[in-house]
Amino acid sequence: MKKRRLLAWGAACVMLISLAGCKKSDATTAGSSAVPSDSAVESQAKTETPELEGYNLLWSDEFDGDAMDESKWNYEPHEPGWTNNELQEYTTSTDNVFVRDGKLVLKAIKTEKDGKEYYTSGKVTGQNKTDFLYGKVVVSAKVPEGQGLWPAIWMMPKDESYYGQWPKCGEIDIMESLGNDTTISYSTIHYGEPHGEQQGTIEKTADESFSAKFHEYSVEWEPGEMRFYTDGELVLTVNDWFTAVQGEDEKPYPAPFDQPFFVQMNLAVGGNWPGNPDATTDFSKAEFEIDYVRVYQKPSYDTNVSKPEKPFREPLADGNFIRNGAFTEDEDLTDDLDWKFLLFNGGEGQAEIKDGMIVISSTNCGTEEYSVQLVQPDLPMRKGHKYKITFDIKADEDRDCIVCVSAPNAGWIRYFPDTVIEFGTEWQTFEFEFDMTEKDDNNGRLEFNMGKRGHTATIYITNVRVEEISA
Repeated sequence: MKKRRLLAWGAACVMLISLAGCKKSDATTAGSSAVPSDSAVESQAKTETPELEGYNLLWSDEFDGDAMDESKWNYEPHEPGWTNNELQEYTTSTDNVFVRDGKLVLKAIKTEKDGKEYYTSGKVTGQNKTDFLYGKVVVSAKVPEGQGLWPAIWMMPKDESYYGQWPKCGEIDIMESLGNDTTISYSTIHYGEPHGEQQGTIEKTADESFSAKFHEYSVEWEPGEMRFYTDGELVLTVNDWFTAVQGEDEKPYPAPFDQPFFVQMNLAVGGNWPGNPDATTDFSKAEFEIDYVRVYQKPSYDTNVSKPEKPFREPLADGNFIRNGAFTEDEDLTDDLDWKFLLFNGGEGQAEIKDGMIVISSTNCGTEEYSVQLVQPDLPMRKGHKYKITFDIKADEDRDCIVCVSAPNAGWIRYFPDTVIEFGTEWQTFEFEFDMTEKDDNNGRLEFNMGKRGHTATIYITNVRVEEISA
């Protein structure tokens, strides 16, 4: 997804601590890196939590009491607009954060202030109470549905200043969902500078959506690798992040994810990604429910890790980096190999390969340009090199679409900018050249975006090429 997060973390978030115990060594004893208070340890015995083979329970909260356990969690109040242009004020009110029937509830409330609509909501963090270095986080939660609602389970470093402000400090998003489409859940990491991100998604049917029932979200965070799961299904594996100050050398891997982090949960209202609430948003049901949070650790972790080498892939014999560019082979258009057809945000349609072309039929163009999308990922983009894109395209009637080469792991910047092309019922050949001016990236992505622009006429594409024309 084209998620562009601009976090304006305030000075109040910067905590000065010593991270002497967090430096890399041959091995680290995991249990010594996070020490909940005595009261937190005692209260975790209220409910038996399941054991996980190879792990010890570090801390947990089953939310069995009458109120939030403040030995484990902090309220984190913030004014509206604090980050991402969100609308809500995060408060310390028990109207916004409370425990009910064995679940922590973060509730968004629509009110009025100075004659205008005003929103309050809840955000809780474990900072300086249940921080830890490496482990497995398991959370059971049920998200609310409704335009403009944005629940999240995520992690930030205890000392955000250690590697620098966001995104240099790193961020681990175990689960995010957008209230306008709760059939999709996102797991993401952010890092950089420049801002890099990697994201995985999982989709459910409407009956099994993330707002219809409780689902279990987890991350296994180890030195040099993170694995994200939803209901036990692997969603995303990452191991090739980095961090640096712009213009300086990268910090030693696995920075920035080699320092203590804490779990936090919130229910945002509005913002850059979900958009604002509208008349359809039912705030009587705007509740993010968390059944439990459990954090496990292995007895020890080997921290002597190296960043995996990922060689730039070579072009085909004819110089083309696009595989199956002439669509001579049938292939699975839902996997992450070669061509992939995607639908988001109300986009409806289908794609099939036949007669040496790909045929894309839409019935709803959706609300975003990427709502109907054909992509080919893993294009090697080298700084200072020049590339050429060519393809043939036609449609059942005059229409347009957008072509670009994007950077999914680098904040969705564009190596080749979004370019609108217009075409009709006869084959047309398009050719574009561009210079790669950004940092080397082995994960460039060619995109044909066919959503939002009011067209649903069937599109035919063939003879797609991306080739390097100078170094």
